[in-house]
Amino acid sequence: MIDTAVNCNSLEWQEAGEPYYRGTKIKILREDDKGKTVIMKLPAGFRMEGHTHIHTEQHFILKGQYEINGQVFSQGTYQLIHKDMTHGPYTSKTGAEVLVIWQL
Repeated sequence: MIDTAVNCNSLEWQEAGEPYYRGTKIKILREDDKGKTVIMKLPAGFRMEGHTHIHTEQHFILKGQYEINGQVFSQGTYQLIHKDMTHGPYTSKTGAEVLVIWQL
């Protein structure tokens, strides 16, 4: 049984705002009391300092690439980031589109 089905191609890009690098955009696919799922569009030149969350975060790179501490992650890469784990800093020379899931 499907609870939610969203065609992300029909959604408009929105400004991600603080604390994200200027020009970062998102499409919100799901937001409820269990978490949030977005597609995040990182612009070329993206930068974000290292940080932690009080919840688990997952990334799946759909297009492009980003770099964390000298290691490049590109299209098709999946990452599971456990709560309270410091991750970053992030940079992206070329930009990327990333599926991001925050689980509460």
